[in-house]
Amino acid sequence: MEHIKQTRDREETRGSKDRMKVLLAESLKKCMKTAPLEKITVKEITDTCGTTRQTFYRHFQDKYALVNWYFDKILLESFRHMGEGKTIYEALVNKFTYIRQEKLFFKAAFKNDDQNNLRDHDFRLILAFYTDWIEGKTGVKLSDSLRFQLEMYCQGSIYMTVRWLMENTKSSPEQLARQLVEAMPPELGRVFRELDLL
Repeated sequence: MEHIKQTRDREETRGSKDRMKVLLAESLKKCMKTAPLEKITVKEITDTCGTTRQTFYRHFQDKYALVNWYFDKILLESFRHMGEGKTIYEALVNKFTYIRQEKLFFKAAFKNDDQNNLRDHDFRLILAFYTDWIEGKTGVKLSDSLRFQLEMYCQGSIYMTVRWLMENTKSSPEQLARQLVEAMPPELGRVFRELDLL
């Protein structure tokens, strides 16, 4: 019985932490309607949220860590069902649809070039995700050639995503996802086809 209570307490604590993180992200989004990310202070975020700077720093190192956490939440949700009947194309459509819905937030976040910026974070996260996925499914480390193609593909994908967002192109999330899948390097595409992800 004590074990069940401890588990429930841990889950409530985790849920409470996530709720605070979401509140801080919502506050940051409000602040971004009137100021660029680099001008927004932690105090402004916490004042908008009605909490303290100490609470903010219990959850995040800085405002860029908050941006990256929010992006992780979106990205991981978009890719969560990949391989369970969902393809890379479908995961990308989900990602781009959400980015478009949160356009103001992501335009400001991707524009920033400061340390811990979202473009670098997106690259590390998606590269690790694809690497872990491929190695986990094949049981084999990536070859140098495949790693090179994957890194190039991830960098190119992020560049095209940022360009799509910043230039307000008329392309739909489906069109951008299709273009990125079609631009996949040959060896990488072959591996993803063998894993039923294309």
